[in-house]
Amino acid sequence: MPDDGGPRPFRTQLIDGMRVEWDVPIEMDDGIVLRADVFRPVTDEPVPVIMTYGPYAKGLPFQRGYPSAWEAMSRDHPDTVAGTSNKYQNWEVVDPEKWVPHGYACVRVDSRGTGRSPGRVDPFSPRETRDFHDCVEWAGTREWSNGRVGLNGISYYAMNQWHVASLRPPHLAAICPWEGAADFYRDGAYQGGIRSTFWDNWYDMQVKTVQYGVGEVGGRNPNTGQPICGDEVLPPEELAANRTDLGADIRAHAFDDAYHRERSAHWDAIDVPVLSCGNWGGQGLHLRGNVEGFVRAASTRKWLEMHGHAHWPLFYTDYGVDLQMRFFDRYLKDEQNGWEDRPAVQLQIRHVDGTFTERGEDAWPLPSTRWTRLRLTADRSLTEEPPATGGTAGFAAPGEGASGEGAPAEEASGEGASGEGASGERVEFEASGDGVEFSTPPLPERTEITGPLAAKLFVSSTTTDADLFLVVRVYSPNGEEVVFQGALDPHTPIGQGWLRASHRRLDPELSTPYRPFHPHDRAEPLEPGAVHELDIEILPTSLVIPAGYRLALQVRGRDYVHPGPSARLSNLKNELTGCGPFLHNDPANRPSDVYAGRTTLHVGGSHASYLLLPVIPPA
Repeated sequence: MPDDGGPRPFRTQLIDGMRVEWDVPIEMDDGIVLRADVFRPVTDEPVPVIMTYGPYAKGLPFQRGYPSAWEAMSRDHPDTVAGTSNKYQNWEVVDPEKWVPHGYACVRVDSRGTGRSPGRVDPFSPRETRDFHDCVEWAGTREWSNGRVGLNGISYYAMNQWHVASLRPPHLAAICPWEGAADFYRDGAYQGGIRSTFWDNWYDMQVKTVQYGVGEVGGRNPNTGQPICGDEVLPPEELAANRTDLGADIRAHAFDDAYHRERSAHWDAIDVPVLSCGNWGGQGLHLRGNVEGFVRAASTRKWLEMHGHAHWPLFYTDYGVDLQMRFFDRYLKDEQNGWEDRPAVQLQIRHVDGTFTERGEDAWPLPSTRWTRLRLTADRSLTEEPPATGGTAGFAAPGEGASGEGAPAEEASGEGASGEGASGERVEFEASGDGVEFSTPPLPERTEITGPLAAKLFVSSTTTDADLFLVVRVYSPNGEEVVFQGALDPHTPIGQGWLRASHRRLDPELSTPYRPFHPHDRAEPLEPGAVHELDIEILPTSLVIPAGYRLALQVRGRDYVHPGPSARLSNLKNELTGCGPFLHNDPANRPSDVYAGRTTLHVGGSHASYLLLPVIPPA
């Protein structure tokens, strides 16, 4: 780089077969200087770039910052730590010791206000996205770059790929969002319109801890000896002033307004090649974004890969690295490697014993899908046959008794139907409790469900609103629930969906029978006692269910809790009890006077509540 008298890299080294430039300055349009580490081959030939930009501090080793995740990954997936010294491993980004020998430069940028980059922290903000755009352009115009920049990373480093690709940086050539949410409102902040407290806790545990200026609390980079979080030590009041209050920001935007939209993908603008890699167990945050990204991005060169296991390991495995490299070799190096001949969709089909079978498909949802409606009945069954008569099943607040036999609401669909109807039973549960479960009999034959799910429920409430938490569950012949290692929680159920009843209005242009889409732009309170029709999105899943197993739909009034022992990860605040850190437990968002009444599900007749399943016939 020319000597312009400006900020300089801390040090350049030839080490471990790489040329490493530590703490390279990248000046933004407002004068803030961000800092990046650049790992590249020892060659004069220009090479393509793999870039990440984010808040987890480029100088913080994976092993030190996320010890329990590192221990689990290296134990369960030994190939992730083989063939590398692991000295340069960071959380959720590529290992340069595997990529640089393959002819790539790896650039890691500390986002504004974190690690060694000064400024104000505001995750996923337009300011961050503009910074990322300018970093891509910086990398694409270096003398050591071939002018093609690819983005590759997990979680945060996947989410902001969707955002910056929406700005179309000229040197951006391809993206691989590995488990990355894309719709800030629907995917994580307000699932179904119900606020998740994940972002509040994540901010405290993973961002504030590495904010620029925290000093020695942030530790030192073992490769350079530099303070991980900058050379300045700022007082607490200045640190607080230099970061947004993320939880308060989200709380202040309860509907899908401009705040959320400017932190979300703009699908029509994403036209670069996309490899979107999702996790069946990522229900709490990222799963939906990977599928939506594949379906809705404007790019004509896009692929979807779906897998299981925990959130981070597969990215680092030989399977993950080989998949990523073949994609980037095609679009950053112009290698004619047959990538475009592969199926558009690569699925790891899940089995109840935790194993997977790889299968290619041509489209999503799968073209062979047999959409199957399982009707809810008053005796809490799921059946393909419509119920002979109408009935009700309810869940109530503590101390509220049933009003007696009979007298369910009128058998008329649509909004505001009420009155007398077919007789049925009432089953009381807390509207803020564990709800009611509907189950099939033991399945007579092996059944695969792979794809998006949905439910249509007819609901009445004693109050002006109700929060519904839907859980798809599978039970073995001995009654044990089948759960899996999810993205974070080791006891993740088969599928989940959420809806706040006052957000029930559909967007007719974006909704499909298997993926309802709600605008979430205003609340429309329920009329107490009236029947209201709700269409609820249940996130995609995959499972081959053996004969003799049962499938169930639980309609709850709060988050799912697995009955077994909980687990922990060192970077999370809460115990993992089935939903990981993705909990909907903000009392200000769920006041008891509204969400602790009695909720009644109406079934049968013109109130044909059902679960829609994507059944895949045997080949």
